[in-house]
Amino acid sequence: MEINKKNIVITGAGSGIGQAILNHLNFMFDCKITAADLNTNHIKESASVFAYQCDLGKPENIDNLFDFAISKMGGIDIFIANAGFAYYEKIDKPDWDHIHKIYEINTFSPIYAAEKMKQLHGAQPYTMVATASAMAFLPLAGYALYSSTKAALNGFALAYRHELNKNQKLQIVYPIATRTKFFNVAGGSPLPWPSQTAEAVSQKVIKGILNNRETIIPSRIYSALRFLDRFLPFIMRTEAFIEARKFKTWLAPKKGN
Repeated sequence: MEINKKNIVITGAGSGIGQAILNHLNFMFDCKITAADLNTNHIKESASVFAYQCDLGKPENIDNLFDFAISKMGGIDIFIANAGFAYYEKIDKPDWDHIHKIYEINTFSPIYAAEKMKQLHGAQPYTMVATASAMAFLPLAGYALYSSTKAALNGFALAYRHELNKNQKLQIVYPIATRTKFFNVAGGSPLPWPSQTAEAVSQKVIKGILNNRETIIPSRIYSALRFLDRFLPFIMRTEAFIEARKFKTWLAPKKGN
């Protein structure tokens, strides 16, 4: 989809990948952007950028975000659902609220936004972009719940695309570990390999939007690993084993606490 003259919503725009996408779009294109996050302190507003603070885990707040964006921009052509977070943990006990919290943001929110975009546009063209993760295909120790939220989002997208009209796009981004504060929030977890910058991911996302790519894999290394894994299936298993060892090392000093 063309980006110039479009109205765009970005969630999770206050940091990391979302902020990088916001900065690149604002610098490279003539478009209007509604930038949403729980914390909007680092979002610089202008004549074309509108900050919106909200908890994206609540459906009524997403409804209000749509209303705000439409009132400010006149419509929404592209919705980039990037908000998300991770736990890095050993699951020792059942905790419904703990599970529900991460699914609200990582899975329910982008799916609900996708449904809202379809309702808004009917049979008319639009683009919906959602950030999943390479862990949708390669779940790692310590990220059991996080990986499951991204796998669920991936499954929804693969099926829901068949329900959309021509020129309606549901694009899914599969970043590898991104060198941001994301992993500090996850619990000070060790950075998985391979990794890349938020700026590199944002450039691939923008290119994917322009080229109408259904699948956006920002890392060439990860793309190559996925291809090789078709013929050498031990490659992904080896990576999962290495990360499991790192997880056990991370856990070791906490056992005495």
